[in-house]
Amino acid sequence: MNHPHISVVSPVYMAEEIVPELVSRIKKSVTKITDNFEIILVEDGGTDKSWEVIEDQARKNKEIIGIKLSRNFGQHYAITAGLDHVKGEWIIVMDCDLQDQPEEIINLYNVSMKGYDLVLAKRINRKDGFLKRAYSRVFYKVLSYLTGTRIDENIANYGIYSKRVINCLKIMREPIRYFPTMIKWVGFKSMDIEVKHSERLTGKTSYTFRKLFRLATDIILAYSDKPIRIIVKTGMIISFFSFLFALIMFIRWLKGDIVVMGYASMIISIWFLSGIIISTLGMVGLYVGKTFEGVKNRPIYIIEEITR
Repeated sequence: MNHPHISVVSPVYMAEEIVPELVSRIKKSVTKITDNFEIILVEDGGTDKSWEVIEDQARKNKEIIGIKLSRNFGQHYAITAGLDHVKGEWIIVMDCDLQDQPEEIINLYNVSMKGYDLVLAKRINRKDGFLKRAYSRVFYKVLSYLTGTRIDENIANYGIYSKRVINCLKIMREPIRYFPTMIKWVGFKSMDIEVKHSERLTGKTSYTFRKLFRLATDIILAYSDKPIRIIVKTGMIISFFSFLFALIMFIRWLKGDIVVMGYASMIISIWFLSGIIISTLGMVGLYVGKTFEGVKNRPIYIIEEITR
């Protein structure tokens, strides 16, 4: 075969202690399916020695391709860089922290052989900390509502994808990247299976509440106009109740119940409506800003070095 049967893509960030075991466990699992495979490790501009470890592993294992990005672009940009270099008929995407166990690759592959183009790993009994699970739950609930799609908080990047799915994904070059949403948009026949979830081998997650909030904002602005629709509806509701309030005040004035209109009600109305107007302008400004970023047509990522 000229092309590998399976390609495994894993973004690597601050994981110098994890990479050797990651490679070992991936090889052990994939060789039960085929000897014709490749492992693409994308180093995402970390400050540790992850790249040196990847180079060392590439010298020891001919199946490994290391890609070093010029700076930290982000997890989903690193995944894109890896996918742009895959050659396999089936592509597996997984995080490097080993919470998603490589031993589940066989199960994912076996299900895909039943006629599915996408088989997604659904994590059961997640081993993340309480705060991360809480952040994640809120993140996916808000994201599902505002993007108008059903997003399962227990499904992330881990899964196996056919070559035609990834080829379709490669065409999508928008500057805001979020792999799970993009892969769902592509479509094709899909299935999710339950997989075991492990404790993080070492270190801690780089996704803080602040980063999740920023990521959610970017995704919502990129994939949905629902925030603007909500603001329009809110404005219409406020206008409706304002009209009712004005009508009631007019009737009371005709009856002689009101001689001088209240100062407090006027100030409250001004502040409230001003807040709505500023929020609306801010939301429109965010969309304009993201559009401005898109028309720059900058590369999604920059590769500093590739090692085989």
